[in-house]
Amino acid sequence: MTRITLPRPDDWHLHLRDGAMLSGVLPETTRHFARAIVMPNLVPPVVTGAEAAAYRDRILVAMPEGATFDPLMTLYLTETTDPADVAAAAASGLVKAVKLYPAGATTNSHSGVRDFDKVRGVLEKMAEIGLPLCVHGEVVDPAVDIFDREAVFIETVLDPIRRATPGLRVVMEHITTKDGVDYARSQGDDLGATITTHHLIINRNHILVGGIKPHYYCLPVAKREHHRLALRAAATSGEARFFLGTDSAPHVDPLKECACGCAGCFTATNTMSLLAHVFEEEGKLANLAAFASENGPRFYRLPVNKETLTLEKTASAATWPAKIETGAGPVTVFDPGFPVFWHAID
Repeated sequence: MTRITLPRPDDWHLHLRDGAMLSGVLPETTRHFARAIVMPNLVPPVVTGAEAAAYRDRILVAMPEGATFDPLMTLYLTETTDPADVAAAAASGLVKAVKLYPAGATTNSHSGVRDFDKVRGVLEKMAEIGLPLCVHGEVVDPAVDIFDREAVFIETVLDPIRRATPGLRVVMEHITTKDGVDYARSQGDDLGATITTHHLIINRNHILVGGIKPHYYCLPVAKREHHRLALRAAATSGEARFFLGTDSAPHVDPLKECACGCAGCFTATNTMSLLAHVFEEEGKLANLAAFASENGPRFYRLPVNKETLTLEKTASAATWPAKIETGAGPVTVFDPGFPVFWHAID
């Protein structure tokens, strides 16, 4: 197969930032994606329905001319989040999910949750109205090794929350371990899991061997090779519970290439070409539409996009800019480290 047409894909986990960075990176997503779940971890975070509406307005103003893209807004869960405000924002159609960051887990997560008893009312309201909870699944206990934080989170935080809140719909975001894959497969259809492009391609050796590679550093951090292989098997399986969330996360180069570099890989530019490469390697190209275009909308109870995107394999390697120049500074595009011959036909 050298050509495949699929419903226009969606990105179920995306960072767009704000201001000059938003204006610079948004065209990289709108080129191929119809919709995206937009992360709320700005400074200050997007906590209320009014703040989500204002952020969506800023995204729409920054849209490239002629682009058709629907930003799906989320709220940042804090210990003071008002359940009534969450319900009103969801009822209006503005907000499609609420994001749980354990405090300190990743970029701009300091306003996140420390005491889960304080968000019990919000979670119960979300279960009542069917609003998904998107979970950054890592514990932040310094006693837990960074490579074990996802597995420990599943056991000590995620499973207890779900048992205590029947009916709560949950998305395990950017799973990185076989533990995450196995847990997702063991649950009912009220739990989904997103998988990033870069976690299908890199393991922890790519970050550390031969010198530290700051543009491969992300959170959750890439794990051992057997975890990467489990993610590839899950993503390419066609199973409805697994869908694409790139976690494309732009940081300007000076904030990546420094003594305490930021976490995040920027993959919005080349994700669809990279996914076609991965799915072809696994002999599962026919399942790409399920992962990138169909499973996510069905979990979020939205229609699959009617527009299409075509990917074509040619004898010439695909090219993309090494960096995206933004008003905030240059952002390095994720480099898979190998030639890719799949091209997205815009």
